[in-house]
Amino acid sequence: MSEDTIQQRIRELADHINADYRERNPLFIAILNGSFMFAADLFKNLDAAVEISFIKVASYEQFSSTGNVSNLIGLTEPLHNRDVVILEDIIDTGITMEKILEIIKDLDPASIEIVTLLQKPEALKVELNIKYCGFEIPNKFVVGYGLDYDGLGRNFKEILQLKD
Repeated sequence: MSEDTIQQRIRELADHINADYRERNPLFIAILNGSFMFAADLFKNLDAAVEISFIKVASYEQFSSTGNVSNLIGLTEPLHNRDVVILEDIIDTGITMEKILEIIKDLDPASIEIVTLLQKPEALKVELNIKYCGFEIPNKFVVGYGLDYDGLGRNFKEILQLKD
């Protein structure tokens, strides 16, 4: 996926988010490490009054999700009665997002929505309500634009599929 294609879709997602949150003050929770580039570019296109915080979870080893989610860095902002938008780079099995949703729901937000740049429908193992999705992609391993392979490739401006 080219840099131009990614940036155009981010502008479209931002337009939808701007319309939906025009009169509200949502807190975006970006999932590190992968979503940092997506979060930065999305925020450049948001007009609404928005805030951002970051959490870090780990569930990948080599090419696949381990299914074991560990919350490494937590939230410091109170979420009670806040509109929360979880910002993720990629959702494949959905197991990581399911765990994040459980944690956030326990903090009593007014609403929770998910925005992801990429989604792999073929890999999804849990039911998720993803309101904002940039692209649906095949169940292949991709790198670039924040996504990595063992720490490498995050700095690419485009998204590339690794060879099978």
